[in-house]
Amino acid sequence: MDKFRMIFQFLQSNQESFMNGICGIMALASAQMYSAFDFNCPCLPGYNAAYSAGILLAPPLVLFLLGLVMNNNVSMLAEEWKRPPGRRAKDPAVLRYMFCSMAQRALIAPVVWVAVTLLDGKCFLCAFCTAVPVTVLGNGSVAPGLSPPELARLLARVPCPDIYDGDWLLARDVAVRYLRCISQALGWSFVLLTTLLAFVVRSVRPCFTQAAFLKSKYWSHYIDIERKLFDETCTEHAKAFAKVCIQQFFEAMNHDLELGHAHGALAMAPAGSAAPGTTDGAEEEREKLRGITDQGTMNRLLASWHTCKPPLRLGQEEPLMGNGWAGGGPRPPRKEAATYISRV
Repeated sequence: MDKFRMIFQFLQSNQESFMNGICGIMALASAQMYSAFDFNCPCLPGYNAAYSAGILLAPPLVLFLLGLVMNNNVSMLAEEWKRPPGRRAKDPAVLRYMFCSMAQRALIAPVVWVAVTLLDGKCFLCAFCTAVPVTVLGNGSVAPGLSPPELARLLARVPCPDIYDGDWLLARDVAVRYLRCISQALGWSFVLLTTLLAFVVRSVRPCFTQAAFLKSKYWSHYIDIERKLFDETCTEHAKAFAKVCIQQFFEAMNHDLELGHAHGALAMAPAGSAAPGTTDGAEEEREKLRGITDQGTMNRLLASWHTCKPPLRLGQEEPLMGNGWAGGGPRPPRKEAATYISRV
């Protein structure tokens, strides 16, 4: 368990590197999926284009959504976007930065799929086999004698060597080489454009908007760290709350058992005869509760967390009233507030 805990802590502390590794693994998996995929063109005029478009666009969309789902910051972005402003205003630039950071990683696998599909050429061949210029590449003297539906039905069979019977009109190898050449040219152009776009976004853009870039990056990191600290504090509070409840349960049961004996040493023992170490431990656990010792108060705190987040100015907070909103007047000095600031 210690090894797994160390690995989990390492992944939490290096979340950006971890997500980059996950995106790289998904990119390799997408390429492997395409190589293992059995591409079967229907070889019908009305279905070739639809089948090819589905193969080219549907898997990238699935991979993009998987990339977003596997990113832990998606829920954080949704919470920050939907929460009411309350005592802390929302910065649209920070939200855009967070979304762009997630989208850039999630787009790696879809880009690899599209590039591999175009470089392979099967999908492009199936989609545009009916658009081959027969008059240029084949027997142009025979083509005018065929009706458009017959010509489309004949050319739609080019991707299927078993059923293609139009060598007298157009050699299949010629059409395949022609379409695959165009597909590979489009594939390399797509790779070049995406590489240049990634270079501009990652390297050139911060140079022109350095102040806004640093501000958005800082506050996006702050939101992430604040959420982690809040989760850790809730976990610590839940652990202390459960421990105190269990201790109270055992103490109550022990007291009932003592009262149930009519005579004996247990009946003579005082109810509060607990060990000093146990009492000190219970007091320490109660201090961790931070004054929240019942379910209703904890539920109200959790429900008002997004509306009552502290303003981003330390030492100048206004006191919170019973409903969780800020009240007027200066905040009186409190030990809990000092302890909270020191822990953060």
